[in-house]
Amino acid sequence: MRFPLRLPLLVLCLTACNSTPTPGAVDHARLQRDTEPGQWLANGRNWRAERFSPLTRISDQNVDSLGVAWEYEFRSHRGRVEHGQEATPVMVDGVIYVSGPWGTVAAIDAVSGVEKWRYDPKVDGAYGRRACCGVVNRGVAVFKGNVYVATLDGFLVALDAATGAERWRSDTFTDRTRSYTITGSPIVAGDNVIIGNSGGEYGVRGYISAWNWETGKFSWRFYTVPGDPAKGAEHPEVAEAAKTWDPKSDWASGLGGTVWGEMAYDPALDLLYVGTGNSSPYPIWHRSPAGGDNLYLVSILAIKPDSGRLAWHYQQVPSEIWDYTATSNFVLADLPIGGATRKVIMQAPKNGIFYVLDRETGAFISGTPFVHVNWTTGIDSVTGRPTLNPAADYRNGPALVFPTQAGAHNWQPMAWNPQTRLMYLTALEEGMVMWGEKTYTWKPGRINMGASAYLGVIPPALPGVPAAAMTKLRAEAAKHPDPAPQAWLVAWDPVQRKARWRRPLGKTEIDGGVLTTAGNLVFTGSHDGRLLAWSADSGTALGEWNIGTGILAAPSSYEMKGEQYIAVNAGYGGALQVAYPPGTAAITRENYGRVLAFKLGGAAPKLPPLRTNDTTPLPPALPELAGADAARGEGLFMSHCVFCHAGRGNAQRSAYPDLNRMTAETHARFDDIVLRGALKDFGMAPHADVLTAENSRDIHAFLVREQTRLRGEELAPPKR
Repeated sequence: MRFPLRLPLLVLCLTACNSTPTPGAVDHARLQRDTEPGQWLANGRNWRAERFSPLTRISDQNVDSLGVAWEYEFRSHRGRVEHGQEATPVMVDGVIYVSGPWGTVAAIDAVSGVEKWRYDPKVDGAYGRRACCGVVNRGVAVFKGNVYVATLDGFLVALDAATGAERWRSDTFTDRTRSYTITGSPIVAGDNVIIGNSGGEYGVRGYISAWNWETGKFSWRFYTVPGDPAKGAEHPEVAEAAKTWDPKSDWASGLGGTVWGEMAYDPALDLLYVGTGNSSPYPIWHRSPAGGDNLYLVSILAIKPDSGRLAWHYQQVPSEIWDYTATSNFVLADLPIGGATRKVIMQAPKNGIFYVLDRETGAFISGTPFVHVNWTTGIDSVTGRPTLNPAADYRNGPALVFPTQAGAHNWQPMAWNPQTRLMYLTALEEGMVMWGEKTYTWKPGRINMGASAYLGVIPPALPGVPAAAMTKLRAEAAKHPDPAPQAWLVAWDPVQRKARWRRPLGKTEIDGGVLTTAGNLVFTGSHDGRLLAWSADSGTALGEWNIGTGILAAPSSYEMKGEQYIAVNAGYGGALQVAYPPGTAAITRENYGRVLAFKLGGAAPKLPPLRTNDTTPLPPALPELAGADAARGEGLFMSHCVFCHAGRGNAQRSAYPDLNRMTAETHARFDDIVLRGALKDFGMAPHADVLTAENSRDIHAFLVREQTRLRGEELAPPKR
């Protein structure tokens, strides 16, 4: 008589156990429980943003037998994606969600690598001109059946996790006459989805916006720097920040402070953590002549996500002048500090200081250099306020500064291992020579830094700088390490405030983000196209896999059907795609976006095709360029074009066309392309708003000169 009573329960169990999970079924409770080691539910895997996988099937004992399980090639309506891939693959219930340049998104079967759907926002190519550091995208957020992505042209979009169809689309830009873009990832906090923006070098004002996760309705906006006081303050915090700026600040320059990195959210404390960016322009004597701390530049902000009110802030670099930012990823942890367990937030930003703050109150706990630093002579142990080093101030002449504007640690995510109690990050030891422009005026649609820098070298001379100043600069350099770049993988102990171990990654300015696992492993990627593995405890090199594509993004790990996978989004570009550094895989092999999943016993990686070494064509006769000024064109090229088109010949490639090798057809269409946007659908924006027809002819004449010179170099007999 018991059997009939048990049958409905059995049927119910079978039905539940065999049901297909709702796509994208992530919520705050699921993230907070963190009881599913095989999932990767957010950029940092869990709400703490640790980038730590509890999986152990792949370990230091067998990692050398990893191989490729599947590969997915990124494409958009423009074809094969050849720009930087910076997003970490998110895996929810058997589906990988990953973004690419422009704000494209792919949903991929986590076992087979087969595409389920693909979303392409078809961003106007004109926005490519506004992106100082590439048309990249740093990730998606998955929440309650939606996949959220921010497009380069400023829209926050909610996609149906099952189909990729748009559920809603909200415009996040306050002023479309300004050169705003979005390259960062959204985050869901409370009932809102929050997104920042990019464009600090182009003269924009930083802010974050919040939108209801379900409806896309606007909730609130928090400005990170003040606006023109004549127009009033939008909220109390920005009014308070204005007290730290000159009332006669250069409001037209926007002032910067953009939020383009990863944010973090503590659901128990109900606090959203936001990192703000650099100043615009860089020199404070141009943007805020009377000085001041200039809040909230280069700061960590803790914000109540449902109201947009500030709970606390900590500024890392008052009076910022070096292009430093607080936009590197955050990790939340509980650490033993001074005999008590503290809820902390940790960050290793561009300025070379590893910060540990109390995430409840914002109280400063520690700030310790993890590379050579000279912008500060020390940090007050109580207030956390740094003492700025006059030797690093370039107001009255060039200064040697460590670290560089490339960052001791930039956006590439670091990873925390709660078993080893170590943070793993790629770090850059490098110095720069920085000097300011004597005069500065904000120019719409152009890079507006107000200063220049040579990274990794002491040049023999600088434009307009007296020989005596260069002699002084070289004398200062003798007190410091070699400014040339040296990249490291660092295992940092935040309690002992020191590196447990460091391993060299090569003389390069940029490598990949980091993943760590309970299998005693650390993974990262390299510019020369390798996925690398070390032991987490000792830093012993355990394996490398040459995929032939440079890796910037941090890998993730997940488990399906008893198999552990390591997934990585590969594709080199971003800030350095204008001319790939020596040794980068993209110089010798075709560079395009690829997601690769590795498993034990997988296949050898397939290498992309080798690039062809082409011969530069002789430019055609162009009588219409008679009277054009090539020397003036060179200056215009360096102001408007070099940020994308620095590639030259076979040895110096980039993601963009090499204008030193234009065909006769391209020469014939030059003005149509440059001024009228004939190729805007392929990412080449029209420049008629900033260049005249005479400017275009001068630039064209310069490029003809350089093309003729390059052809001569290629045809010259080799030197003996």
